[in-house]
Amino acid sequence: VQLQASGGGLVQAGDSLTLSCVASIRTFSNYYMGWFRQAPGKEREFVAGISWSGGSTYYSDSVKGRFTISRANAKKTVYLQMDKLKSEDTAVYYCAAGGTLKALLDRAIDYWGQGTQVTVSS
Repeated sequence: VQLQASGGGLVQAGDSLTLSCVASIRTFSNYYMGWFRQAPGKEREFVAGISWSGGSTYYSDSVKGRFTISRANAKKTVYLQMDKLKSEDTAVYYCAAGGTLKALLDRAIDYWGQGTQVTVSS
């Protein structure tokens, strides 16, 4: 397993949740990391991305201001802090590794995690 996501669960609207994704990729710091999500009946969508050193981040409009992506290269881990959760955030969340932000946005993904379910009750 190259990427192992965890931290999902059932929460109420307005709550917070933090997802983690641990990589077994040898050159983790060479990858732009991202989070995607897929709700039932919908296509998988980009949520957030973070550059190799963590100095740059990028968010979809639907989560901007509520979600924060971060990474710890020494731990080969990327995080997604989700605050002020809404029912529309309910989805399976996937972490992903790509060469660049454009690669993530274009779905040119090198590695996908297995997904973790986030359910937000209203």
